[in-house]
Amino acid sequence: MCKHILNVQASIRAPCCKLWFDCAECHGEVSDHPLRKASEMVFGCKKCKKVFRKDMDQFEEEDEYCPHCDNKFIVDAKTPQMAISVEGHDARMGERFEKDMRLKEDNLKTVFDMNADVSHRMG
Repeated sequence: MCKHILNVQASIRAPCCKLWFDCAECHGEVSDHPLRKASEMVFGCKKCKKVFRKDMDQFEEEDEYCPHCDNKFIVDAKTPQMAISVEGHDARMGERFEKDMRLKEDNLKTVFDMNADVSHRMG
């Protein structure tokens, strides 16, 4: 799992050390050498778990998809962003979950209300 790019769709096999990484930054963190550039790259699709090769010298728009499952693995990277929020307010809670205290609740008579006259309902 890559901590640099949140929406990784394919892993790359580094041509220099033959190890699998989700991004070039992950390779740089664990390796003592730079990522070697190659004309042919080996990818592993994260959706169908199959491996495929792509020629990077002749890379075209249709090469952005996995040849096995048509998953688009060349997408704009989503990186983790720092966020500041107001403490105490949960942003996940929508308007429909919050109770409006201005509305008066109707006092309906039920069978379980001991003070209500429900003799006409009891047979």
